[in-house]
Amino acid sequence: MLLVATCMFGLERQLGEEIDALGLTRVHTMDGRVTFEGTAADIARANMFLRCAERVMIKVGEFPATTYDMLYEGVKALVWEQYIGSSDAFPVKGHCIKSKLFSIPDCQSIIKKAVVDRLASAYGIRWFTEDGVKYQIEFFLFKDTVALMLDTSGVALHKRGYRPQAGVAPLRETLAASIAYTARPKEDILFWDPFCGSGTIAIEAAMIATRRAPGLGREFAGQSFACIPERAWTDAATEAQDLIIRDSKFEAWASDIDEDMLDVTYENATRAGVEEYLNIFHADARNIKREERKGTVVCNPPYGERMMEQDEVAALYRDMGKAFAQLYPWHVYIITSYPEFERNFGRVADKTHRLYNGMLPCTLYEFFRDPAEAKKPTFEQKKPFEYKKKPDQKKGFESKKPYRKK
Repeated sequence: MLLVATCMFGLERQLGEEIDALGLTRVHTMDGRVTFEGTAADIARANMFLRCAERVMIKVGEFPATTYDMLYEGVKALVWEQYIGSSDAFPVKGHCIKSKLFSIPDCQSIIKKAVVDRLASAYGIRWFTEDGVKYQIEFFLFKDTVALMLDTSGVALHKRGYRPQAGVAPLRETLAASIAYTARPKEDILFWDPFCGSGTIAIEAAMIATRRAPGLGREFAGQSFACIPERAWTDAATEAQDLIIRDSKFEAWASDIDEDMLDVTYENATRAGVEEYLNIFHADARNIKREERKGTVVCNPPYGERMMEQDEVAALYRDMGKAFAQLYPWHVYIITSYPEFERNFGRVADKTHRLYNGMLPCTLYEFFRDPAEAKKPTFEQKKPFEYKKKPDQKKGFESKKPYRKK
């Protein structure tokens, strides 16, 4: 069967590599989703092991739809009775992008009616109590082609279960895992997050280093699906337990200037099962010093979006630039949405990655070259928009209304 794993924009490549690592075959990749082939057992494994995915869904069907009649007939032609029972619930939600059918409520109504009519014909009933297992139907209408799916994850996969309490500006667990992947956590390299907050980046790094599956300790909607054997979920959990490296020498430091958050970090790490790999302590990131060992600094400092004023953020980044320059030859990874980060940090990143924290566009900056040889940021003064008067052809004089020069 065809399966779809969704993710935040920017994580498609790493999600695809995770799918490859599970021994599954990718079919198609687009912004925010990867389609791949798998069995019922692979649904359980994908939910258990994919660190960068938000949801894993069964693809029921796909067809072109430029009118509501086409949408109705296409949905009704799919074999919904293969998944949904006569008493099961099947709510509908989805998205419409670049399509003639752009009204989400109308699409929801048409799809619901088509599924009801299909199941009514299959089961010989007209009234559905919908008090059984919940099968969340997801539609994705993109460029006049609609894909119909069933969500097997339920609660989004970024909610691992170890973080009931987060900081002021939390980083989603899937994004933290992506950043940790990029930094390549290893046993012989110290991993340090000096802006740890609730500890998400350090925790995800420890989980990666010890091969602890992100889905351990939580439940999935698909565990109630009749089409997925219970054995598939127990086998996935057993496989996950067997893969854990229990004698790892990995070490992560998680420090923060806010002492109140350190207790939260410890509690989250304990729930995640990786507290023994974290050294949690109070420290000001502007004063950190390099240890005489190999190390990597990975952090998510304030952006000025939810905490601190813009001038305070700029001052913080200037202080970070001075302090972090002394960390070489350690590698440094910093994620922020602040547009003039490099200007205040004092050097151009050796590599950048465009990511999203929810709907907020961010950039992950990598620094691994000697700061003394790094390129300094240069910013030309932006020219203001030029305006000029547009001739009024009808009245023969110049209009007072300006227009923007292209």
